[in-house]
Amino acid sequence: MKMKRRNATKKEPMLLGWRFLTVCGVILFAFVALFARAAWIQVVSPDRLRMEGDLRSLRTAVSSTTRGMIMDRNGEELAVSVPVQAVWADPKQIHEEMSLRKEQAWQALAEVLGVPRETLLARVQDPKRRFVYLQRQVTPAVAEYIRKLRLPGVHLRPEERRFYPTGEINAHLVGMTNIDGAGIEGIERAFNEWLTAQPGERRVRKDRTGRVVEDLGVVSEGREANHIQLTIDQRIQALAYRSLKRASEFHRATSASLVMLDVKTGEVLAMVNTPSFNPNNRGQYQSFRARNRAVTDTYEPGSTLKPLIVVSALENGIIRADSIIDTNPGWVRLGGKRVSDTRNLGAISVETVLQRSSNMGMVRMALQETPEQLLDTLYRFGLGIDSGMGLVGESTGMVPQRRRWSDIEKATLSFGYGVTVTPLQLAQAYAVLANGGVRYPLTIVKRSQAPAGEQVIPRQHADDVLKMMESVIGPGGTARQAAIPGYRVAGKTGTSRKAIAGGYGSDYVGVFAGMAPVSNPRLAMVVVINEPQGDEYYGGQVAAPVFAEVMSGALQLLNIRPDAATEEQFQLAGQEAKRGPHT
Repeated sequence: MKMKRRNATKKEPMLLGWRFLTVCGVILFAFVALFARAAWIQVVSPDRLRMEGDLRSLRTAVSSTTRGMIMDRNGEELAVSVPVQAVWADPKQIHEEMSLRKEQAWQALAEVLGVPRETLLARVQDPKRRFVYLQRQVTPAVAEYIRKLRLPGVHLRPEERRFYPTGEINAHLVGMTNIDGAGIEGIERAFNEWLTAQPGERRVRKDRTGRVVEDLGVVSEGREANHIQLTIDQRIQALAYRSLKRASEFHRATSASLVMLDVKTGEVLAMVNTPSFNPNNRGQYQSFRARNRAVTDTYEPGSTLKPLIVVSALENGIIRADSIIDTNPGWVRLGGKRVSDTRNLGAISVETVLQRSSNMGMVRMALQETPEQLLDTLYRFGLGIDSGMGLVGESTGMVPQRRRWSDIEKATLSFGYGVTVTPLQLAQAYAVLANGGVRYPLTIVKRSQAPAGEQVIPRQHADDVLKMMESVIGPGGTARQAAIPGYRVAGKTGTSRKAIAGGYGSDYVGVFAGMAPVSNPRLAMVVVINEPQGDEYYGGQVAAPVFAEVMSGALQLLNIRPDAATEEQFQLAGQEAKRGPHT
């Protein structure tokens, strides 16, 4: 009975038409609105959102580049790039993730970077900044330590650092780069564009995790860096630097330079200076120490200019190779100034003029020539002009140009005053003498083939003067300390007082320039010792021993045979020794 009542009281659900229609209308309107919005975005105005999407996903990927190597003539590396890391921070991320609360980690970071903790914290104080360097060019070991600290907002990025395996030996020649890898000194600067690679750029699309999901093509093509092979022989370079540094320290010289050339090709085999610096330690860098004095500093060559003046006198018919020069009475007064030798040498040969470095002999020759004849000879030897090697800061020296020349001006020019040259220019002039009067263009970069030389002075005159200069090394000469056992050496000493305001001071420059072996000259070298202190300051005392040591080593390293006559003398001496004493 109860069951029937419940069934009787149960009512059928009522469908309200207006409510149903309202719900359907709302749903339909929402679909229409969504469809209209999608149509608007996809068809009518897609550019803005497409741009917004690209800003969040499109990136330009830059390919990594490595700076070109610098090598010596035998392929030994003089400058290479090594991978390092840069430590940088995102201050905004640091503040958002409360990274500064990890005080111990920040203290460890400061200690490993060698920077006060307060300094590091000051760099990341601005929460609006997104990038700041904490330190550049840290070693891989330091980078790994920082990575393990797991400091939010502190990141690493790869970069490269220039490393110079030979250190201070080649510092002036090779130079160095700044922290961004651009050359600022030496070969690094002179050939910076050649050594620098151009990174390539590609347009890519990345997802939110940084993975590349689409490669959209090349934006710009990259360019590989070029290597440079120098003409320097690192074995000779190291020998030259060691010997020059030892002599410079012994004589307490302000500076010193050495240049060695291959007379057959014009290639620079060695170029060193003291004092030097370590290019791997930027804390030692000082601009005055980085100057390549062999090409930037000029000196009055003193008596080393005399062989060139003798060539001029021979060429212009003033003297012959076998002429006798009357130097009596050993002095002469020109324009109120006295020119003299250390003693009266009387009537002497041209060879003796060079052997004994007679100022009077040179004056007798020079006064018979015109200034134009003297200067023309100097220019043909390469003085007063650029070498064309393109080294940073190279000086052309100074060959005087006057409308009127007094006798004293011509006289002083004949023994190396009033004209300035670089060690490189003087070495080139002596290479011309050694090569029979042929001048080759100088180069510091290895050539595929030797260029054609130019005959700038007659061969006979060059050979005559070369033989005369050999007597300078022998008994009675001014450079007996330049002799090398087994080889015939020719050269000339020079000692000039340094010019100061109003005249000349008490400081000297000691120079020796020479070539070997005389029978078939291969190498020419100049050694300059600037402002030696103490009792020894003559070129034959301070520069000639360096020449002998370096030239001897270079001749052996290059397997250059001793002169034939000397070799025969050694063989005869050995045979005599085997026979025993004469009866």
